[in-house]
Amino acid sequence: MAVDNTPARIGKSVLIRGEVKGSEDLFVDGRVEGTISLSESRLTIGPNAVLAADLTAKDVLVQGQVQGNIFATGRVELRAGCQMIGDVRALRLAIEDNAVFRGKVDLTQAQTPAKGAEAGAASADAAQPSGLF
Repeated sequence: MAVDNTPARIGKSVLIRGEVKGSEDLFVDGRVEGTISLSESRLTIGPNAVLAADLTAKDVLVQGQVQGNIFATGRVELRAGCQMIGDVRALRLAIEDNAVFRGKVDLTQAQTPAKGAEAGAASADAAQPSGLF
């Protein structure tokens, strides 16, 4: 039997309120309010996505709108055109030109998300985004 490497998908007409958990890659292009936890997987936030959620994954790619914190054990990428309001805790962070980011960055590695952990956090404020949510 062949192994399918395509990520699970939440389409742009889907609204989820609550907690999403999994152990496979996930592509979100809809609306999520709550939390998304992917143990050792990649989370991709599509260009149509609107999230009011805390995100935990190995790697996170943001192309849409996120209001919440991101905890990644690997890399976080904020692509051009995205709007991110919240704190980022990861090993690596890449922010493209024309990405809107407002929050704190902690590039020290921690095993689990720690609420209120601010030691070594750097503040990175961008222009106030208009029309977010």
